Order: sequence, then C-alpha cells, then structure tokens
Amino acid sequence: MISFLNFNTPIDISFEGVSAVVFYFTIYSLIGWLLENSYSYMIKRKFFKPNFFLGPFKPMYGFAPVLLVYLIGPDTKWGIILLLCFFIPTFIEYISGALLKKFFQRQWWDYSGMPLQINGHICLPFSLCWILLSLACINWVHPIIIAVYGKVEMLWSWIWPAVILYFIAELALSIRRHTTQVFEEAKSPNPVQ
Repeated sequence: MISFLNFNTPIDISFEGVSAVVFYFTIYSLIGWLLENSYSYMIKRKFFKPNFFLGPFKPMYGFAPVLLVYLIGPDTKWGIILLLCFFIPTFIEYISGALLKKFFQRQWWDYSGMPLQINGHICLPFSLCWILLSLACINWVHPIIIAVYGKVEMLWSWIWPAVILYFIAELALSIRRHTTQVFEEAKSPNPVQ
C-alpha cells in the first residue's frame, strides 16, 4: 500500500470513533467560520461574511483538518507533511468552490485578482497560508482539541447524533435556499451576474 500513511489516529468505525470524528469536524468547522469572519473584519470591517450555511460553520474547514490528523502520523516525513498540508486544504477549497459555482452560479470567494490562481477558487498565496495554518493545527491546536474531547466525551456521546442531524438539515435547507435564489435570479428580467 502507501507507506507514508502511518495513521496518527487510526480510523475507528466504532460508535466512539465516529463520535470523535464528528466532534473534530464540528469544532474545526466552527473555528473556520470564526477565522473567515475575523479575516473579513480585518480586511473589510464587516464580521459577518456571506456563508453557504446559515449557522456558524464552514465545512471545508472541518474536512481538511480531519483528513490531515488522520493521514499524518508521528513517523511521517516532513516533506510529505508539507505536501499534505498544501494539497489537502487546497484541493478541498477548489472542489468546494467549483461545486458551489456549478450548482449555485455563485462564488463565495474569488481569488481571480491574486497571482497564480485557478478559476478564482484557489491561488498560491492562500495555499501557502493553508500550509502554515495546517501545521499550526496539527502541532498545537489538535492536541488541545483532543484534550477538550476527552473532557466532554460523556456528554458528547449523547448529543453527537443530533449534531449530525443538524448538519444534514443545514445542508438540505442551504441547498434549497440557494437553489431558490438561482431560480429567482434566472426568472428576473435583469439577472445578477
């Protein structure tokens, strides 16, 4: 198989393993929402940036760290770690942007004015930022998140199925809301471009 995939936290398909993954995803999605809105506030002086979801979660930021912490182990070479920290968030950002654009004819972020960009969905300067954020996450943030999970695990074991249902409902309602907007814009005499 692939020799560098020495999993730091082996994927555990048990009730407890799925519970931990949902916890990490939820926390990182919330941190991503806070990070993006803080960046928006610093740049535009507006804290609430338009979001696909209504709630305070950015799933892209949930997927990337979860993949990274499960793919990077203690024996993983630094070169591989850097490549994973570059490619995983960049790939997730590109796929997210491309799918949102394809299905909802809207770009929630646009890097078209940045150097070395692809379709406005990704660009080299932000991909380099993802490396730094990913390394900080793996080395400093995730150990704290693991400790927090250890303290709330009993309570979390009761509520995580409801959190999954929340994300499913949020996704369904967001798809409906944005699809309705697409149809309304298509029917209007002067569609917004």
